[in-house]
Amino acid sequence: MYALVDCNNFYASCERVFQPQFVGKPVAILSNNDGCVISRSNEAKAVGIPMGAPAFKIKDLVKEKNVQLFSSNYALYGDLSNRVMAILGQFTPNVEIYSIDEAFLNFDGLTVLDYHDYGLQMKNRIQKWVGIPVCIGFAETKALSKVANKIAKKFQERTKGVYVIDSEEKRIKALKWTKIEDVWGIGYRTIKKVKLRNIHTALDFIQPQHEAWIKKEMGVIGLRLKYELEGKSVLDLEPVSEQKKSIAITRSFPKQIADFDLLRERVATFASVCAEKLRKQNTCCHTIIVMLVIDRHTIKTSKYYFNMAVTLPFATNSTMTISNAAIAILKKLHRGNETIKFKKAGVIVTELIDENSKQFQLFEEENPKHLALMKVMDNLNNKMGAKKVKLASQNLSLTWNMNQNHLSPKYTTNFNHILEIQCL
Repeated sequence: MYALVDCNNFYASCERVFQPQFVGKPVAILSNNDGCVISRSNEAKAVGIPMGAPAFKIKDLVKEKNVQLFSSNYALYGDLSNRVMAILGQFTPNVEIYSIDEAFLNFDGLTVLDYHDYGLQMKNRIQKWVGIPVCIGFAETKALSKVANKIAKKFQERTKGVYVIDSEEKRIKALKWTKIEDVWGIGYRTIKKVKLRNIHTALDFIQPQHEAWIKKEMGVIGLRLKYELEGKSVLDLEPVSEQKKSIAITRSFPKQIADFDLLRERVATFASVCAEKLRKQNTCCHTIIVMLVIDRHTIKTSKYYFNMAVTLPFATNSTMTISNAAIAILKKLHRGNETIKFKKAGVIVTELIDENSKQFQLFEEENPKHLALMKVMDNLNNKMGAKKVKLASQNLSLTWNMNQNHLSPKYTTNFNHILEIQCL
């Protein structure tokens, strides 16, 4: 038996944990630089706050409906997510963290007499210990547990936030109720194709006459989804990996810039952060990508996105090597575009390998002194505070802070932000 645990309106719920006065009131979370709405409470949805809406476009609606806005506080959200996942690990050792607010669980080898009651225990413990409301769906497969979770969330009063698909009758009824666009793994492009074949529900999708078409159009992934919805488990939990497949640092600028020196400083800084993250997870990268983005809302042009990649002859996690490579790419991207003002830049490192399995090259290799130097830099920054030691290509006095006019305190990750209680 599988379960999908999904935190309800996670970002908004995190803000409400330490500010309960906003429970039952419309709450919306904004993206970096207070750009767009990325999360809404049910109350915010009810008053018409659209997902992805730019903050400046809903300013009047926010004021009219008394919507509480928050800047994204990822330090808080990440810490509360870790606490929720740790609690789930107390109910089964088989946990796949699917996203910051979702996890798949597998109960093979465990004796559970009543899954609905077991789910209520999980739900109540998370609510009591962390303060985050969750819904849980149980089923024989991962895809069906997604369907069960949607039912649990849609009919919370009847299900108490927990729903179990444990019979053929429940499975058929659930698939008949589920719209095809709500099926896990069906993308927006596929939706158009399946609806042309008169497939409107998950039950329509699994009908035998569609199997050949699914195999042709969706391949093995589509067939696996069909089998999962039929109750045949073919998708196992993904193995837990602490190493990322790629690392990206992208930021929007407070103002649009065309000056090469300012762009170079930002790219060097982004590259430095990528290198630090590589060393933290004990990996090296082979490929470095630099991108520049134009604000399509203020500048009309035929091209808004510029990017270029370079693959190094050796794997590295050296700040100097990665930064130099990124600046070299930037020079090529900027050449011929000197008058263009850019709104955003980023550095991505990919093709990661474990630093202990790094293959050394015979004719071209990184300076061996870099390894020792990077260790000294990391130790100094750990002792003195982050970003105290930088490259010369970075500006020690320049700090580009994001617009976070509605940022809440980092209650659980910053000692200075711990709640103070007055005892009378």
